[in-house]
Amino acid sequence: MQPPEPQDTQDDIRVETAPRPGEAPVEHALRLAEALIFAADRPVPLERLQQFLPAGLRAEAVLTLLKARYAGRGVELAEVGGGYAFRTAPDLAPVLTKVVDAPRRLPRAAMEALAIVAYHQPVTRTEIEEIRGASLSQATLEALLEHGLIAPRGRKEVPGRPVLWGTTPRFLDQFGLRALTDLPRREELLAGESTPGLVQAA
Repeated sequence: MQPPEPQDTQDDIRVETAPRPGEAPVEHALRLAEALIFAADRPVPLERLQQFLPAGLRAEAVLTLLKARYAGRGVELAEVGGGYAFRTAPDLAPVLTKVVDAPRRLPRAAMEALAIVAYHQPVTRTEIEEIRGASLSQATLEALLEHGLIAPRGRKEVPGRPVLWGTTPRFLDQFGLRALTDLPRREELLAGESTPGLVQAA
């Protein structure tokens, strides 16, 4: 019988992430945070980063320093979707839209449904249809699910117990929001003055 495979211990992890010779612990922590956020496919929560940092260093402090380091550069550190991610500097976004292909947008019906979910969640499919004044096709609902923008939030305690829908962390990330409290006022949305991606179709 073969001996069990050795498992990594906390000491092994510390050795693997040890600073380079002559590198200050804070600088090493900044490099770790930078690499983790850059490589992640979604915003990195504070708790996730804290797991990689040496004892005595707080993730909040490291991110504050990293944000200051990137301030004014082409990409900046932003708090979105319950975590931190690198984003294009706001003043460069209009320029990049001319040279970078925009991702395929959802149809108008899906955008309208998404906006309703964002402001009224948790909300049932029937309630979405009532607010929108039109039926919601299964294809539209599946498109929102496929993009990871909405997810089930339990069932409403009424006859039939319909599914309740709410937005996801990916929704926040997609629209550059830290939390749902950062949503613009509905009047601004309807007037097209803010976050146009929520209501405009391709």
